Amino acid sequence: MLDIKLIRENPEMVKENIKKKFQDSKLILVDEVVELDKQSRAVQQQADNMRADRNKFSKQIGGLMAKGKKDEAEELKKKVTEQAEMLQQLQVEEARLQEEITKRMMVIPNIIDPSVPIGKDDSQNVEIERFGEPVVPDFEVPYHTEIMEKFNGIDLDSARSVAGNGFYYLMGDIARLHSAVISYARDFMIDRGFTYCVPPFMIRSNVVTGVMSFAEMDAMMYKIEGEDLYLIGTSEHSMIGKFIDTINKEENLPYTYTSYSPCFRKEKGAHGIEERGVYRIHQFEKQEMIVVCKPEDSKMWFDKLWQNTVDLFRSLDIPVRTLECCSGDLADLKVKSIDVEAWSPRQKKYFEVGSCSNLGDAQARRLKIRVKGKNGKYFAHTLNNTVVAPPRMLIAFLENNLNADGSVNIPVALRPYMGGKEMIK
Repeated sequence: MLDIKLIRENPEMVKENIKKKFQDSKLILVDEVVELDKQSRAVQQQADNMRADRNKFSKQIGGLMAKGKKDEAEELKKKVTEQAEMLQQLQVEEARLQEEITKRMMVIPNIIDPSVPIGKDDSQNVEIERFGEPVVPDFEVPYHTEIMEKFNGIDLDSARSVAGNGFYYLMGDIARLHSAVISYARDFMIDRGFTYCVPPFMIRSNVVTGVMSFAEMDAMMYKIEGEDLYLIGTSEHSMIGKFIDTINKEENLPYTYTSYSPCFRKEKGAHGIEERGVYRIHQFEKQEMIVVCKPEDSKMWFDKLWQNTVDLFRSLDIPVRTLECCSGDLADLKVKSIDVEAWSPRQKKYFEVGSCSNLGDAQARRLKIRVKGKNGKYFAHTLNNTVVAPPRMLIAFLENNLNADGSVNIPVALRPYMGGKEMIK
């Protein structure tokens, strides 16, 4: 959510930002906010004047009563009563106007960073850098579920009977590999100075609307029937919610956490052949990283976060690239975002395995995450990034470490988490 002062003083800049995100239908919201804000401030001024009059009359009533001028005092009391009723009406109108302003501001997109490439959708995202040499082996790489099935490591049919499409049973070495990757990612981030955390897996609606847009919420979140609770789609939601309505000491920043959680997503819409199996599912586990920092430090932390993911994947012998998300592909709260994509030898192309986002002070404004500094209070900046999200990461792992005989190499870094195994057969 933007600062109302920014919209009030720079409406054309806000409109230009909306155009860059190809959301022209929202342009009218800026004018509506400006007008409603004008009305709200007028009502507030009128209410403030009445409060001042009430205080003045109250003092005069006391003085008149002391002088025995009861009739005059009673007249003033009537005025105070009349103004009290009018003041109550003004307060109701003030609250209504503020609600209308907030409703519109919640859907006006955040101001994107000047470095963000302008484009309509993800087809116009821009490759930044490649890490590691993509290799296409001289043998056929099977589809990931076929690789897993050869190890008796996956059962989609039983999962479909138990829970429906979009679920799976992982078993044996594949299940162990899944847990090993999560544990390795946890320790990898702890070694980089992040505090490990396991957060609540359900959050209230005020946290949901604080961390994401309404469109994202509708597309992603599962609602718990009869409760003001949602299953989290990523632990970032719960971790940022940890700071709701807090005033944090500047000297304690930054807060850096790496959090584990299961994640639950609706994943609405039809998906192509490359998204069957365990590529796009309703339930998975993820290791996340989040940062709450001073505004001037968020750019530095953004670069550190995506680099962490790159380094982790390279330590597991998986080539990756970074992709800058264009303006039209950015969620409304994001200032800037970079996707990390892993190489798929089978598809002979890269696919997304993580996303790093700088949200500026958008989440902090919604959730009232403030910082107390030498020059007063201000809103913190929040960032998040995927460390690793199996089973999608397992697709990249299995394809890039597969041998011609069907065995899978275990990189040195992961062997302690696999009981010392160098290979699974």
